[in-house]
Parts: sequence; C-alpha cells; structure tokens
Amino acid sequence: MKQWWRRWTYEVPLAIGDALWDVLVVQLAALLDKLTVRKVIAFIPVVILVLAYYHRIPIPPELILLGDLLAYIDIFSVLFLLGVLSRITTIMFVVKQATARIALLVGGIITHLQRLDVRHRRQRGAPTRPGRRPAPSEDDRAYGGVWRQVAIA
Repeated sequence: MKQWWRRWTYEVPLAIGDALWDVLVVQLAALLDKLTVRKVIAFIPVVILVLAYYHRIPIPPELILLGDLLAYIDIFSVLFLLGVLSRITTIMFVVKQATARIALLVGGIITHLQRLDVRHRRQRGAPTRPGRRPAPSEDDRAYGGVWRQVAIA
C-alpha cells in the first residue's frame, strides 16, 4: 500500500510533468526554431480552407481571395520582384545618363577655365603680352639706335 501511494502521489505526477515539459517547452522551442515567416504564410491558406469547408462559419469572398493570394505568394512575389527590377533598371539608366551629362558639363567648365587661365594669374606690374621688339627702322639704324633707347625707357 505504501508503494502504491508513493507511486501515484509522487512518481506519476512527476512523469506527467516531465512529459508536459518535453512537449510544451522543448519540442515547441524546436518547432519555433524551424518555423519561418514563409512557412507561416504558406499555412494561412490551409487554415482559411478548413474554415471555408466548415459550414457553420460563413467566410467572405475577400478572405478566400486573400487565401488564394497567400497560396500563390511565390508567383506574386516573382512578379513584384520583376516589376521592381524593371523600375530599378530604368532608374539606373537615368542616373547613368545624368552622370554622363554632368561629366561632360564639368569637362567643359574645366576646359573653359583653362582657356581663361584663371589659375596662373600674372603679377600686376608684368606686361600683358611679352611681345617682340619691333625691328629697327631706317632712322634708328642711321642714328645708332638713339630712338630705340628713348622708346624703351
């Protein structure tokens, strides 16, 4: 009798508690580790179909359509991805054209600035054009270059 009492008051509740811990904690944690968003989304149409065939609860057609959409989520996601990619290629084409035009504009500005010679300014006292001296005229040659001295000074 003592053995029977110990078994039903001590060992059986401990065995039930261990089984509940294993099912509700350990196995549930393992299931949640394997569970992904895609698996949850794929399971939603199954729930909707079970509710739809369970005739006591009326289900609106919108919910059925949502279930079909979720059932074919792979196809809709591929179509959505292709739409996004086509927009991205269009945007990349526009960006490429804009960068080419900006590069052309900057190149033109740099060429224009080099023609203006903005970076190499001359000193204020320097002559604007270091030209040649004019050839001596007949008068300068006749008088020995006196006029040349006066013209330079």
